Amino acid sequence: MARHPQPRHITLGGREAVALTVQEYEQLVASRRQIGGQSARVRVLAQQVKRDARLLQELEVLVGCPGHDGTDSACLRCTIAALLRRHREETR
Repeated sequence: MARHPQPRHITLGGREAVALTVQEYEQLVASRRQIGGQSARVRVLAQQVKRDARLLQELEVLVGCPGHDGTDSACLRCTIAALLRRHREETR
């Protein structure tokens, strides 16, 4: 396991602070940028998942067979609706 260096604590103007080298500060800033970019990508992916879940639900309703309870394996529409329902439930 990588050991993280302990920060140097200093008192500056009567307030406790942490002293970083220029290299440590640059690494900190780079890490913050990476995290910001990753969180933006995660937000976009979450929006795509929600949109895809709505699409699956709408497709299930669209192909659902009003003449059956949705479980008739001999009915192609019921089979497709069941497939969409299973896929939607797996992605929750």
